[in-house]
Amino acid sequence: MAANGKVLTGFSNPWVALYANTGTTVTYSSGAVLARGVSVTITPDDVNDDNIFYADNGPAETDPGVFSGGDLTLTVDGLLEASKRLVMGLPAAEALTVGTATVDVTHYGDSQSIPYIGVGFVCRWMSDGVTTFTATVLNKCKFNQIDTSAETQEAEIDWQTQEITGRVLRCDNANHDWKMETEDLATEAEALAALKAMLGVS
Repeated sequence: MAANGKVLTGFSNPWVALYANTGTTVTYSSGAVLARGVSVTITPDDVNDDNIFYADNGPAETDPGVFSGGDLTLTVDGLLEASKRLVMGLPAAEALTVGTATVDVTHYGDSQSIPYIGVGFVCRWMSDGVTTFTATVLNKCKFNQIDTSAETQEAEIDWQTQEITGRVLRCDNANHDWKMETEDLATEAEALAALKAMLGVS
């Protein structure tokens, strides 16, 4: 790119996959679209402080802080049912007969077990008039229970989004990675393909 920097102009394609490890070998499975993306915020609030050595009346050496965890906030249009079941560790739905129809009902309780997951998304950038895309994967995350919030419709539709929060952790590979990010790619399709590859989606 000719410009000195680039500007973030978009966010899309939040994907998730179940995380597993055998020793330092990390794998992902059951990759799926989470929902349509609105925004993402990653706050590495657990970075250890720099350890600075002072000499000759000033800082001479520093040991930079190491990421050990952080907060994740994903805003989406609304979780797809299959993705909600995946990331919330929900049990299989129970069939309920309502008149002549059968309705699936999901129970939230002791049978729920929230798993570790990998979370991926695509960012769109612009630099010197050129648009590029990057894929990012947060190696190991765990979502919190999802808040429920809804408002009645008034004269106009108030578009209501869904916010999901969780923790970003270092994964169990030898390097203790917490994030993977691609180089700038020419198209969103290329970035999505890279995202799927990192999450083990065929």
